[in-house]
Amino acid sequence: MDVTVIGAGLAGCECAWQLVRRGISVTLREMKPHKMTPAHHSPGFAELVCSNSLRSDQLENAVGLLKEELRRCGSLILRCADETRVEAGGALAVDREGFSQAVTDAIRSHPKITVKEGEVTAIPDGEVVIASGPLTSDALFQAIAGLFPEHSYLNFFDAAAPIVTFESIDMDRAWFASRYGRGTADYINCALSEEEYLAFWRELCAAQEAEVHGFEDKNVFEGCMPVEVMARRGVQTLAFGPLKPKGLPDPKTGREPYAVAQLRRDNAQGTLYNLVGFQTHLKWGEQKRVFSMIPALKNAEYVRYGVMHRNTYLNSPRLLDRYYRVRGNGRIVFAGQITGVEGYVESTASGFLAGVELARRLLGQPPLDFPRETAVGALAAYVSNESVADFQPMNINFGIMPPLDHRVKGKRNKNAQLSTRSLDLVEALKERL
Repeated sequence: MDVTVIGAGLAGCECAWQLVRRGISVTLREMKPHKMTPAHHSPGFAELVCSNSLRSDQLENAVGLLKEELRRCGSLILRCADETRVEAGGALAVDREGFSQAVTDAIRSHPKITVKEGEVTAIPDGEVVIASGPLTSDALFQAIAGLFPEHSYLNFFDAAAPIVTFESIDMDRAWFASRYGRGTADYINCALSEEEYLAFWRELCAAQEAEVHGFEDKNVFEGCMPVEVMARRGVQTLAFGPLKPKGLPDPKTGREPYAVAQLRRDNAQGTLYNLVGFQTHLKWGEQKRVFSMIPALKNAEYVRYGVMHRNTYLNSPRLLDRYYRVRGNGRIVFAGQITGVEGYVESTASGFLAGVELARRLLGQPPLDFPRETAVGALAAYVSNESVADFQPMNINFGIMPPLDHRVKGKRNKNAQLSTRSLDLVEALKERL
């Protein structure tokens, strides 16, 4: 029994790991480093592109629940993330390079995984999992399109934030803190006065953008919107979004500034920080000019500018079942962002479920059928729900899970009980994993 997994991103690596844990040999195909996408820079597996944060680690948050489910089920990606985490308040953020290296080492050293480098231009024979990501190469994309000639594809544009060196940040104009003082003081906060904010906003709205073929503001994914697109929605949009000052008093004055830009540690050494919420597709010179209007970043040194790229995904409710298998052609399975799940953890979850259920089918075992009351199951159910008319990429959220059968006062209390219900079900399923 051998499975070909195409793509060594988070979904592909997680899927491969779950297969080999169950005795299924894997040939892992990865086109890097022979061919790189516009968004990737490293030859390592599971490269994080947009941000180094896997978002909230709290069980009152749906993505926190999803991470805990994956931890309890033996996820490689969550294990490596926990091993390489950097402080980020209530979020799980990782050392970007250390995380990729940990995943790469685990995959390459496993005796049942054979890594073959080079671009895949046709869908291989036999059992195959396509986890080629939202930047699938043109040749493979055409091969995939040939599977579904009667269905249209959808796509949107995604953006990544710039990264600066810590030593170039003017800490006389910034301070360490987490919002509302929760957790440890892990974020660098850069204050702007009203005058400074308005000048920054005007220049941001007028700044020159890099050309991205086919880009229109309406095609932006709301969860990763370029900061300049957000700014054009109104003068106060940023002040209530990524530059929100609430809960971040300036220790020099004891008062909340008019606006605050936050930076989050990007590596374990604390030498690099990324601008939180500053995904962008401005020209690189414009990024330096405009973002330097934030006083603490006046002389910032950029080690990576923000970039924008096309993200492609399937019209999955028409094409895939709850195991991420192609309807009517079960030997082909998809996983990751190409299925329309959005986010690092969600991609990992799809790779996990695809690998587990494929292994069980090959071993002659019945499906586990993660229920919709679990975050893993709810995500798969949404992606395969034929009643969804206007399918859009989806982050995990409690809204796609069945409600409780009783009333609970307070949103956090309700979410906590939804998480408890889910984890009880996962604990029962673990006996069959």
